[in-house]
Amino acid sequence: MRTEICEKLGIEYPIFAFTHCRDVVVAVSKAGGIGVLGAVGFSPDQLKQELDWIDEHIGDLPYGVDIVIPQKYEGMGEMNPEKLEAMLKDMVPDEHHEFAKKLLSEHGVPEWPDSDDEMGLLGWNEAIATLLVDEAITRPNCRLIANALGTPPASIIERIQDSGRLVGALCGKVKQAVRHKEAGLDFIIAQGTEGGGHTGEVGSMVLWPQIIDAVGDLPVLAAGGIGNGRQMLAAMSLGAAGVWTGSLWLAVEEAEAEPEQKESYFKATSEDTVRSRSWTGKPCRMLKNDWTEAWASEETPDPLGMPLQGLVTTDAIRRTHKYAGVGECQKVAFNPVGQVVGMINSVESCRDVIFRLLSEYVDAMERVNNLMPKE
Repeated sequence: MRTEICEKLGIEYPIFAFTHCRDVVVAVSKAGGIGVLGAVGFSPDQLKQELDWIDEHIGDLPYGVDIVIPQKYEGMGEMNPEKLEAMLKDMVPDEHHEFAKKLLSEHGVPEWPDSDDEMGLLGWNEAIATLLVDEAITRPNCRLIANALGTPPASIIERIQDSGRLVGALCGKVKQAVRHKEAGLDFIIAQGTEGGGHTGEVGSMVLWPQIIDAVGDLPVLAAGGIGNGRQMLAAMSLGAAGVWTGSLWLAVEEAEAEPEQKESYFKATSEDTVRSRSWTGKPCRMLKNDWTEAWASEETPDPLGMPLQGLVTTDAIRRTHKYAGVGECQKVAFNPVGQVVGMINSVESCRDVIFRLLSEYVDAMERVNNLMPKE
């Protein structure tokens, strides 16, 4: 099961694993897929540290980096990160900060130890993403860059391709995929609404073939709702060049998530997710909890646009991560995950996940082949 994109990247299986955990990146690449590190939330210095670690542990295997440059966001055009951050901070109403603090306090989430340690503006804009790309393309084993929201700016596309790497982007609509192709991207990630994180409204089984047909011979990776080999076979049979997975890696053995956070995934069903703007400012699929419900109420502040809402929520993200098992933390935690959460019920190693997908894929293909009439 080697597709053209496998040949270009030098990987054994067309299984792409999006993750914020460096250990998962290394483990997936060592198992024959390719790990892709989500860089949003990292400063350039922090990304350097993460990539240094990956380079020290991954050998000569390839990996990727995922950035976020939205198609539209507050402060577009300002390329000085310090000026952009100062401008955006002035745009955030005090009531939003107070409402977030109140929710955390009511659920017993401890304060951050150093009150002067502010998270600031980490990603969600071209100014910072450009610095992250500049760091990523210095790494020989970083073979691809993906943009999670919209078509990357032409200058970013050129910079990545001139460095000898592949560049792609996610999309949830056919017209977005066409824009990606017209911009000269090397591959497209078609993500159905079932997926975790930022998704559109169209289901995967409807979206994938439409995008594959619309972009012709450009490789399309299928994302959204892939939790086992049967679903992988469905994606490949529709014409996908591979599968882009994310939720599968949230609770694996190598993931750095706290036990309480992993347990929240194990307990959840596929009906327990919601698309909400409450954390990032754009519709993002996550576990439904008190936080998402509170921001959806008519009596509370409306979530701000991206990246303004991120300035409100970054403190909550790090506090609920650090103190995952304290008080009612999980009721106000940011747990982005797709509807396949209902299929995530136990801890597996990354290697076991890869080989389970492959085994299920083969079994499903044999079953389908056996349906054909025998001569």
